[in-house]
Order: sequence, then C-alpha cells, then structure tokens
Amino acid sequence: MNTSIVIADDHPLMLRGLTDFLTSKGYNIIGSAEDGKSAYNLIIKLKPEIAILDIRMPHKTGLEIAEDCQKNNLSTKVILITFDKEEELYDKAKAFNVFGYILKEFAIEEIETCIAHVANNKPYFSEEIASYLNHSNYDGKPTELDLLTKSELRIVKLISENKTSQDIAEELIISVRTVDKHRSNIVRKLGLDNKPTSLSIWAGLNKNHL
Repeated sequence: MNTSIVIADDHPLMLRGLTDFLTSKGYNIIGSAEDGKSAYNLIIKLKPEIAILDIRMPHKTGLEIAEDCQKNNLSTKVILITFDKEEELYDKAKAFNVFGYILKEFAIEEIETCIAHVANNKPYFSEEIASYLNHSNYDGKPTELDLLTKSELRIVKLISENKTSQDIAEELIISVRTVDKHRSNIVRKLGLDNKPTSLSIWAGLNKNHL
C-alpha cells in the first residue's frame, strides 16, 4: 500500500470519493487533479508509480496522458477509469501501454484489485468491459496479452512458430529493425527479461492463446 498514486477526474464527486476511499484504505495518494494538463504536470513533478485517470478530461484526456507517458518513457503506470464501452478507446489504451482499465460503475469494487495487479507489473482489464467487447479471458488466456496491439500479437504468434526476425520481416513486409523494435516493446509489456530466448519461450508456452 506504499505505492505512490496520483488521481485525476474532472467530476469533483468522483475524484473526492475515490481519493477518500483509497486514503481510508491506507493507500499513498500523493496528488490529485481535476483536468488532464494538471494531472500530467503532477506525474512529471511527483513521478508516482501509478496514475488513476479519467479517460475524458478537459485540456488533456487520460489516453493522451498515457500516450505522452509512453513517448517520454515515464515509469508511471496508467489506470484508466471510464463510463465508455467503445472498442476504439479500449484498443488505444492497449496501444499506449495502459496497465489498468475499469468502468466507473465498478470502480469502488475493482480499484483495489486493479492497483494490486498493476503494482506487481500485471495488467488488469475489467472483466465487464472485456466481456462487453468480446475480449474475454475466460479461456485462460494470459492477461498480459491484453496489453499488446494487434500488430504485436501477430508478431508474437509468428515468434511462437519459431520464425526469426528476418522471417517475420519478410512475411509482414516490414524491416528487420521494425520487427526488433516490436520485440523490444513486447518484452517490456510482458515483463520479461532481455535474454534473447525469453520471448521465444514465453510465446511457445502460450501458443494456443495467440
């Protein structure tokens, strides 16, 4: 519970309710904001381990903040809370390395579980939104796969078939350098070490879920 957290929501009642709830549970809330620009400035200044952000905020959305954190290699892990059930937003969240994604109506019920997962470098995507968008993990699929984009999933599948970066580049008609960049992103998202064989072993073990 010593994980440092920043919370941002443009709805004062939601912001205060979530902040008060987590504070009462002993979480280390080090800052809060009512708009995206202020939230991002807090992330830059305070460097929290986790940022819990509303997707839709003035000045900068939660998704835009997640994208900026990705571009600037910030270590803060983003959890998004939203009323939206749009697949486009869900897919963008994965593309921007968002670690948590929960619906506001289930926020109080799920937020502690979500924080626990994210603090341990594991993604948490609300079962309700995953089921609604037909991204269910009930078949035993590793939840880490929810962090990968469609392009990254395709590359992992090819890796599971023991194809080299050169093979993948030729099949997808992209450069080897692009494949290697994808591999690096995939390793980081899955929390693997940088040993050359780690991703190949992981892909092979999870081949049936790709």
